[in-house]
Amino acid sequence: MNLVTLILSGVVMGLIAAVPVGPVTLICIRRTFAFGPVNGFMSGLGAALGDGVFAAITGFGLSWIAQLIEGYSALIYLVGGAMMVWFGFRTFVAAPIPRCQEEGPDSGGSNLFHAMLSTFALTITNPATLLFFTGMFAGLSGLAGGAGSYGDAGFVVIGVVAGSAAWWLVLTTVIGLFHARIDERAMRIINRVSGLLVGIFGLVVLVHLALKLA
Repeated sequence: MNLVTLILSGVVMGLIAAVPVGPVTLICIRRTFAFGPVNGFMSGLGAALGDGVFAAITGFGLSWIAQLIEGYSALIYLVGGAMMVWFGFRTFVAAPIPRCQEEGPDSGGSNLFHAMLSTFALTITNPATLLFFTGMFAGLSGLAGGAGSYGDAGFVVIGVVAGSAAWWLVLTTVIGLFHARIDERAMRIINRVSGLLVGIFGLVVLVHLALKLA
């Protein structure tokens, strides 16, 4: 496969991984409404980098890491589910941000890094993403007629991160157009709804884990 095809294949994988609505999507939307599109995009970028990590594990054939993740999948799901419940609770009880503070401290570099790190952590604590990329790379390998080189895998991984990041850029840019129109009452509703849904996602993960271990 040529370079353009490899990168485009990765872009498609990244889009397929990012577009479905999940807890990270809700977090990015809420942060965009509350703090603006830059904070929302940095949150999405954390998820894109998390997708890139799983894509790299699969693409570079790092089977020992995949086996390690599989071996500790119960613990990883527990941490991921608990994190979602905590994120949901914190969002649900969060007070609406006064307009004068929205572009203040949370737009600083350290807080933007924290926004990115939090969604990166949520993404890499979802082992199902690894299974997704395993299947996608297997299909790509079949189309290519066999296993590619590390260089080929690297270009696909770059495409994955680029595709996922592009989705978050578009989403947060569009939502950011409404950022200045959100008043405290609307922000309170957004906090309640997004917090509740993220918490439910976390509870579903924890219940599924409990049933699996029972």
